[in-house]
Amino acid sequence: MKNGFTDRVKIILKAGCGGDGMNSFKAYKGKPACGPDGGDGGDGGDVIFVGDKNMHDLLSFRFQAKYYAGNGERGGTNQCFGKRGADIVVKVPCGTLIRDMDTGKVVCDVYEDGETHVILKGGRGGKGNVRFTTARRHAPNFAQKGQETKPHTVILEMKVIADVGLVGFPNVGKSTLLSKISAAKPKIADYHFTTLSPNLGVVQYYEESFIAADIPGLIEGAAEGAGLGHAFLRHIERTRMLVHVVDISGVEGRDPIQDFETICAELRQYSEKLAALPMFIALNKCDIAGAEEHLEAFQEAYGGKYPIFELSAIQRKGTEELVAAVAEKLRELPPAERIPADEFEFEEGDNTQFEIFVDENGSYVVVGGLVDMLCRNVVLNNPDSMNYFQRVLKLRGVFKELEKMGCKAGDTVVVGEVEFEYV
Repeated sequence: MKNGFTDRVKIILKAGCGGDGMNSFKAYKGKPACGPDGGDGGDGGDVIFVGDKNMHDLLSFRFQAKYYAGNGERGGTNQCFGKRGADIVVKVPCGTLIRDMDTGKVVCDVYEDGETHVILKGGRGGKGNVRFTTARRHAPNFAQKGQETKPHTVILEMKVIADVGLVGFPNVGKSTLLSKISAAKPKIADYHFTTLSPNLGVVQYYEESFIAADIPGLIEGAAEGAGLGHAFLRHIERTRMLVHVVDISGVEGRDPIQDFETICAELRQYSEKLAALPMFIALNKCDIAGAEEHLEAFQEAYGGKYPIFELSAIQRKGTEELVAAVAEKLRELPPAERIPADEFEFEEGDNTQFEIFVDENGSYVVVGGLVDMLCRNVVLNNPDSMNYFQRVLKLRGVFKELEKMGCKAGDTVVVGEVEFEYV
């Protein structure tokens, strides 16, 4: 927005790649190869999101769009493990929704201060050659590469967490009302769209308190994105109730009843859930000459359907009664809920990648991301699972590659923990 407020951004995230395993052998004077001693590569760093109550918008993400965690280090000799990659911690305002760019699904809702979510896990480090020793294979001359990770694009969408949302046309006095009932100091002037970002204020009522949000003025067509439209309608999705502020004076030549009905129609079009929230009506600017006629008509039209409060926000007339009624209503309402995450998991690493080595016994050893995936998903004593195992090897081209390397019927093939004769 023009005033620098940012509540929706697109960023790119990437977990760290796993470090490669080391292929090395112990060497002593006069004995150049005394057995394998290659260590495992380090795991890649994670991408972690943390809620921060001191952040109020997503402006900082406009200057940095890529957030990459550190890669794991390669394994060392003497069975030394590679160092794990550094995590990257991304701080966001409380109430930030994280969506996958491609599917639009909700990954998580960072709701509270200090709340932590691991969005992407780092790639696993590759195994060193010492991990491939068996009773038959004493000197494996190969190691596994680390798991590769890939970048993912996500949308950060900030939704203000407030108990009460003040809605209405521009210039009806929402900012003035908020400034009178709380310690908030929003920008106030006599022209439309003074408020270009949601203003939050803590309203104190004796020992109780609640948060009110002055939402920028809605106009006809807002549900389709006209004016400030979708950019700010999202900020009242979390509120527990609405206070609809209406300029009852009609000094701008507008019809207060028509204005009220227009905004209600926009709320229904944007979200039925939003339109169904409990709502109080604050008829503002009752102190201006000519307001009496509109007051009578409004009370007749909607007095039996909604609680209506007549006030002059600038003079603080009627504001105490409104605050008391809102506080009483909030006691009856359930607390605001976080938005549930969708069933979603980022696909990390390349599950199709594989390498084939020939060990000192002439066995063909298959390693790589494909093997890691099969090890997690295949149950060795289950016939259906083993059929799946064979099918994947064929579809991914493992058998074709084996034949290219000279593998013949009767040769031994090792895939993870599975060892079989090639047919």
